[in-house]
Amino acid sequence: GTVVGALTTGSVYMTVQATGAMAVIIADVPAVHGEGSERVLATLGLMTGAVMLFLGLARLGSLVRYIPTAVLIGFANAVAINIVLGQLSNLTGYASDSANRVTRAVDTALHFWLFSWPSVLVGATTITLILVLERFGLGPLSLVCAVIAGSALVQALPNDSVTLLRDSVAVGRSLPIPVVPSLASMPELVVAALSLALVGLVQGAGISGSIPNPDGRYPDASADFRGQGIANVASGLFQGVPVGGSMSGTALARAAGARSALTNLVAGVVMVVVILACGPLIGYVAMPAIAGLLILVGIRTVKPDQIALALRTGPIQIAVFVVTFVLSLIIPLQYAVLAGVGMSVILHVARQANRIRIVQWTFDDSSTRPVEEPPPATVDAGETLILTAYGALFFASAQSFREQLPAPADDATDATVVLRLRGTEELGVTFLSMLGNYRDELARAGATLMLSGVDENLASQLEVTGVLARLGRENVFPARTRFGDSVWDALAAIDKRRKRP
Repeated sequence: GTVVGALTTGSVYMTVQATGAMAVIIADVPAVHGEGSERVLATLGLMTGAVMLFLGLARLGSLVRYIPTAVLIGFANAVAINIVLGQLSNLTGYASDSANRVTRAVDTALHFWLFSWPSVLVGATTITLILVLERFGLGPLSLVCAVIAGSALVQALPNDSVTLLRDSVAVGRSLPIPVVPSLASMPELVVAALSLALVGLVQGAGISGSIPNPDGRYPDASADFRGQGIANVASGLFQGVPVGGSMSGTALARAAGARSALTNLVAGVVMVVVILACGPLIGYVAMPAIAGLLILVGIRTVKPDQIALALRTGPIQIAVFVVTFVLSLIIPLQYAVLAGVGMSVILHVARQANRIRIVQWTFDDSSTRPVEEPPPATVDAGETLILTAYGALFFASAQSFREQLPAPADDATDATVVLRLRGTEELGVTFLSMLGNYRDELARAGATLMLSGVDENLASQLEVTGVLARLGRENVFPARTRFGDSVWDALAAIDKRRKRP
């Protein structure tokens, strides 16, 4: 994934690799554990890559801006806590069988007397060494040195008292060979693949939008989508986990002096060399040492300032943040991500629907500029009302819009309602039907509905849907370049009509 990502992404510096958030999602997929997991993992990587590649080829890189920041903040901070909670069993040696990470953490704390204290010692030593070595300016290298030292400590402890990596997986001196994907597992991997693609692309978009290429230009997000998709296809074919743009990996590469994509290409080659030369040694890494490292990383990944920002932004954003955060802790992450996005969409639609506002324009004798005031409850005979709307006019706001329109009096003969639609390019079926019904209601009382400021696209939509015929062409006035001219056209038509014998 790292090698292919270096060759295919539009971002020169982007490091494509397994990320913490994506790893936690993968761990929550039951099918990747147990017999046949290598084929399932390959299938998941290919499906994730296919989604990313499709979005990139369709040039949909801008889609990530529609994902609310509250969702990302809730998800990212929950992932950080999940990383910590997910390593408690490796740190303590106690494996809880509770339903989710939160309940497993509580169960672990309640059974502290069953801890493997040698494991706890190795984990605590690793964390302490990281903190000490960082103070001596070793930077990221302190993580590697601490894990090596913590694993070496195992040799001084009783045999088999600490779990090593080789106890759960065989690490050899060879690279994984391609495998055939499992077609039968595809249906149960759809949600996970979509969630992984979403998380990976959002993380990558953060790099694309914040780190310019050497020429000073920001990379094309769609090109990065395509590159990450190809990298996932390559990773999946060779039994690798799904990968994405890593902000921490990219920052580390730049801090090391990266000037081109060659940095990540060399990093990938170095990984291959290390596996071929020292593969079996990796099996001696102590799991509590890795746990200590990841727990420290998880704690540092929590962003209290981001959480505070989300909690100060308003009730909608608070609700989205809390739901995403809580769900990410108690249900599999692939479902939590989609649930957070879905909830934010629903709340956004509800908010936009309730923010529609209709005002009446009136003119005094001293100015041609309108005065805005609340519309009357009814339209009386011979009255002319000019109404304009603020807010998004779409299917969900049609009911709120209709409730604010003045109802015709029992006798509204020769009355006219001029409805301004300037800036509206199209209306949905629900809204168009509502306008047609309102026109009929006015007509039954002897009043007329006129539309002013009608855009060319909207005029075409009115015609093909038959609404224009119901309103009458003479009652629809196209938008003019000068603001307000279309309203004056409507008023002139009303005066002309009333002067007829």
